[in-house]
Amino acid sequence: MAIQTGQPSLDDLIASPFARLAALLDGIAPGAGSIDLSLGEPRALIPSFLGPTLQQHVSEFGRYPPIRGIPALRQAIAAWLGRRYPTLAGDVEPDIEVLPLNGSREGLFSAIFPALARKASVTRPAVLIPNPFYQAYAAAAAASGAEPVFLDSAGATQFLPALDAIDEELLQRTVALYLCSPSNPQGAVADRDYLALAIELARRFDFMLFADECYSEIYSGAAPPGALETALAADGSFAKVVTFNSLSKRSGLPGLRSGFVAGDPDFIAAFARFRNVACPQVPLPIQHASVRAWSDEAHVEQGRALYRQNFDIADAALQTRYGYRRPPGGFFLWLDMAAHGGGEEAVKTLWKGCGVRLLPGKYLARTGASGVNPGVNHVRVALVHAPETTGEALGRIVATLG
Repeated sequence: MAIQTGQPSLDDLIASPFARLAALLDGIAPGAGSIDLSLGEPRALIPSFLGPTLQQHVSEFGRYPPIRGIPALRQAIAAWLGRRYPTLAGDVEPDIEVLPLNGSREGLFSAIFPALARKASVTRPAVLIPNPFYQAYAAAAAASGAEPVFLDSAGATQFLPALDAIDEELLQRTVALYLCSPSNPQGAVADRDYLALAIELARRFDFMLFADECYSEIYSGAAPPGALETALAADGSFAKVVTFNSLSKRSGLPGLRSGFVAGDPDFIAAFARFRNVACPQVPLPIQHASVRAWSDEAHVEQGRALYRQNFDIADAALQTRYGYRRPPGGFFLWLDMAAHGGGEEAVKTLWKGCGVRLLPGKYLARTGASGVNPGVNHVRVALVHAPETTGEALGRIVATLG
C-alpha cells in the first residue's frame, strides 16, 4: 500500500477542490447549457416539517444554546442510532455519549485537538487519512501540527486503506484514523470485518477511530454497517471509537449545518470541554428542527429512492464505460478517464464540449509514496439532481467522450 508521509504546506493541504476547478475552467465557455455535477449538494425536496418547526421556535434565536445541545436532540439522535443499528438500541447514553455539532465537518476538524491531547507525550504524532480524502481531515492534521499520513485507497484494495499493511512504528505514534464509509468519492463500504480490524488497531495502539458515516443513509442494497455497532459487539463498549453523522446528506439539508458525534464517553466529555470554548453551538431553532428530522424516516426514503433512480439511469447510460461500477453507497460516481487524457483534461473537454461540470479526482487526493496521485485519472460525478437532469448530463458525457 502506498503511504505518503512528511509535512506538506498548509496551503497545499487546505486548497479547495472547487477553487482549483474554477481556476481550471477559467476562460473556457460551456459548450451547452451548464449542468453542475461537481458539487455533492443534495437537491431532494426540503422536508415539509422544516419551515413550521423553525417558525415555531424562531424566538429562540435570541438565546445562547447549550454546547451539549438540548436533551430532546440528544435523545432523538440516540433513538435514531438504536433504530438504524438495532444492536445499539438502549445502549447509547444520550447525556454522555452524544454531542450535537454544527454539521459533521466542524466536528471532524475540531475533534483532532482532543485526540492529540490524549497522546500529548508522543513524538511526531501522526493522523492517518484515506487517499483520496475529505479536505477537512488534512486541514485538521495541518492545523494541529500533527503529521498527515495518506493511505492510498484504490481499486486494488476495494477503495479502502489496507489497514493490515500499516507499519507498527507509525501506528504507535498515530493519534487518529479517519475512516469514511461509504467513502467519498468512491462509494466503497467497509464491512464488519474491516471495521473490526480498524477498531482493534485503535484499541491496541491507543488512538481514536473517527468514523465519518455521513453517507450512511444513501445506499442501493443493504444498509452499510456502522462503527459503533461493531465496537459494541467486540467488547461491549465504544472505547476509542466515535462516529460522525449529519442531516446534510441523510435529510438533504446541507444548509442547516446540523450533525453529531457519538461514542466513547471519555472522548465525548473531552471534546465537549474543548468545544465549549473553541466551537460554535447549534442554534436552538435548528436543534428543534433536527429533533424532527432525526425522528422521521419518510423523507429519508424519498431521497434514497431518488438516488436509486439516478443510479439506474447511470447503469443504462454508462454500462461499463469509464470503469463504471454501481457503488454500494453514497451518491458519487468515480470514473476512469485515463483514455481521455486524465481527469483534468476530461473535465475541460466535457465543459467545453457539452457544458457538464465535473470534479477532477486529482483535487481530492495527494501524490503517494509510489509517486502517483490515485485520483489523477478519475473524475467525481455527483448524482444529486432530478432524474431528468441526471439522464441529460450522462447522455451528454457519453456523446462527447464516446
